[in-house]
Amino acid sequence: MSSNKDTVSSLMPAGPKLRGNYQISGNSAVLETPSVLATRHATDLMIDIAGKEPQIEKGKNNEFYIPLAEEEFLKTVPALSEKGFILISLFCVQDFEGKPGFTLFYIFRMNSSTDVFAFMRHVRKETTSIATVFPSACWYEREIRDGFGIEFTDAFDKRRLFLHEAYPEGFHPLLKSFKNRKIQTVESPEEAYPFKQLEGDGVYQIPVGPVHAGIIEPGHFRFSVIGEPIFNLEIRLFYKHRGIEKLAEGKRPSACIPIAEAISGDETVANAVAFCTAVEKIAGIEIPERANYLRAIFLELERIYSHMGDLSGMITDIGFPRMTTPFLILRENIFRQNEFLTGSRFMRGTIDIGGVKKEISGEALLKLDLYLKTFVPQFESAITAVYTSSSLIDRFSTTGVLKKKLIAPLNLTGPIARAAGATYDVRLDHPYGIYKDMPPGRTIKMAGDVLSRFEVKAAEVLNSASLIKKLIASIPEGAIIAETTEFSISNIPDGYALSMVEAARGQNLHWVYVRSGLIDRYKVRTASFCNWQAIEHAVLGNIVPDFPLINKSFNLSYAGTDL
Repeated sequence: MSSNKDTVSSLMPAGPKLRGNYQISGNSAVLETPSVLATRHATDLMIDIAGKEPQIEKGKNNEFYIPLAEEEFLKTVPALSEKGFILISLFCVQDFEGKPGFTLFYIFRMNSSTDVFAFMRHVRKETTSIATVFPSACWYEREIRDGFGIEFTDAFDKRRLFLHEAYPEGFHPLLKSFKNRKIQTVESPEEAYPFKQLEGDGVYQIPVGPVHAGIIEPGHFRFSVIGEPIFNLEIRLFYKHRGIEKLAEGKRPSACIPIAEAISGDETVANAVAFCTAVEKIAGIEIPERANYLRAIFLELERIYSHMGDLSGMITDIGFPRMTTPFLILRENIFRQNEFLTGSRFMRGTIDIGGVKKEISGEALLKLDLYLKTFVPQFESAITAVYTSSSLIDRFSTTGVLKKKLIAPLNLTGPIARAAGATYDVRLDHPYGIYKDMPPGRTIKMAGDVLSRFEVKAAEVLNSASLIKKLIASIPEGAIIAETTEFSISNIPDGYALSMVEAARGQNLHWVYVRSGLIDRYKVRTASFCNWQAIEHAVLGNIVPDFPLINKSFNLSYAGTDL
């Protein structure tokens, strides 16, 4: 893989564009570092567009904030697309830094770079859409419309997103004027949700959900079919909106850790780490080295049990229960290890601002290490049995192909993207915690089908087990929470920070804004929010009976999408 320096150079416009020294707020780094090279590229880009150097503020966690006037913003968006920037999030903050109105944060990353750029656009109640340039903006803009009432006047899709028909008109729960309370719902909405209508000879629709058989969260899937092959799928989620971001407003940071843990049950550790990291950056807390090791161990255990559920689910969905059993047994044993270590099968109540809440003894870590020595050969044996089944491989191979060309436009991340040729992994490309010093292995496949997703997740289970063993072997003694935590949180300055983690499903992004010691805005975007949209493409040309298998190979979170 190319170095960051090589990547940045390849993105530079042709010709002698590099200019002299640039002043970056709060940053005195040497110009040759990758971050400064990336910042120079952004500066050159803005000079070419606006004819002047932009105001660039270095954030708390290697992110850069660039406020733009409206004319500059409209010129910048297509230029970012041309230069290969990827939109990874878009959210709104009301009265940001005391400025009346709304500030839209367009978060971009440069491909194969550690740097993240937030372009800030101040708007009132109406503005323009960027979804024709960056397709992934569509859901974000609909989300902002529902939450804040901002209209994107030229948007190609103005339907509601998380506010279903039962919510009253004019209801926008993320406005500062709205206080959490019961609302009067609409009992008999006049209009149903306008699904896309596809017509033609032999076209028929198959609605599935939102209520499903078994214990599963609601989601509606509307297939358009001619004969057996699917030629269109439209997904509608957000049936269980919980108002998590609003719930965090006005609370002290420590009170929001359980909220972060509740975003998605099987991403408890990932989201708690992401939230705490953002708060720690604002408060200036350096967590102890032992805590960094323990966090990584918990994160990788979470990845293992999540992937184990996916692997067993894929096999179950094609009717091979005998092959499923070993994966379920091994997954259950990982849950028992989690409970022994932390008191919780999902490791709830483990992560804290400044470190971790509970010391894990050397004896407990040794027990985990010994179990992994048993786990790995048993897992490898189960995987070998799968790969030697020609019937199973026939069902997995060429099913549910995700094309690589969709990865950047939709910001697809995690195993589903790495199974289609992408290399991006937050642990390696935007490293945090101990991953800066102990990077995990990376597995890439190219076919983008169910088999590739199975192979990537199987490889990542082994990579995680290997990394945990290395962490246990080298974990230092010492404190598990920073001594300054209590004082720093009690005296936390006003500020904001963005953090990203590589959850089992991919890139999770958390942005925290603190004012007067309380959470003023908490924005979360899990990998599922982006990756759900990929299923609409992966099913095309497949038959409806293969949808459960394709869906399970993605294994995305309903709750993690519907905040």
